[in-house]
Amino acid sequence: MGSQVQEELTVLVTGFQPFRSEYPINPSWEIARALPEYLPPLRAKDPNSRNAVDIPPVRILVHPDPIRVNYKVVRELVPTLWEETYLGRKIDVVIHIGMAGPRLMYQIESRGHRTGYKSLDVDGKHLDELDGKRDEEWIWHDLPDVLKTDLNIQDIWQRWQQHSSNDMDLRISDDAGRYLCDFIYYSSLATCYKQDKERKVIFFHVPADSSEPVIKQGQELAVNLIRSIVESEVAKKQKATEVLS
Repeated sequence: MGSQVQEELTVLVTGFQPFRSEYPINPSWEIARALPEYLPPLRAKDPNSRNAVDIPPVRILVHPDPIRVNYKVVRELVPTLWEETYLGRKIDVVIHIGMAGPRLMYQIESRGHRTGYKSLDVDGKHLDELDGKRDEEWIWHDLPDVLKTDLNIQDIWQRWQQHSSNDMDLRISDDAGRYLCDFIYYSSLATCYKQDKERKVIFFHVPADSSEPVIKQGQELAVNLIRSIVESEVAKKQKATEVLS
């Protein structure tokens, strides 16, 4: 019998618009919009190619526009990303990219938070629920205060390090900042939670530096992160199959 053809996976990636005057370019969008349409194969000379998991073709679907740093916009958008199809595709994993501070480090966030959003968005607005509107009609009523990704973040981080240059500062974080980065992450996690589906979503924090070399570096790390996520998911599925057999 011939080898089984693996079904294509789709990873959706989002980025944000600028929101601070000192950073007129948001690197999260510059990184997202330049990603390839498909995850490139590992080069044969790459030392990691010998130990890599055999993965299916991976389509990288970038949300068409940078997302406005506005609570209402994010709240209305996120559920549409998790519908049965988005832009004609079934989405397997979502990666939200956002800008952190000036320090040259890259973080994947392990969890999102339901409350604590006291900062105004780019349009000077708070969340409605800060005005005491947290009744039973609240969209996040009865949801956990903290939601974690169902992706194996420790395994992903280890694979990410292996695929990336040794001089890259790659970290796992448990605090996405209680602003729109945290908000979009919790929104995605909560949407999956309410639909009783696996929370296959992660948040990727990148430095504020928007210079060409750093953007290029961020793009490479985003590709490595996508590869690491897919490898981790495929390895998890293979392990589960072995246990059952």
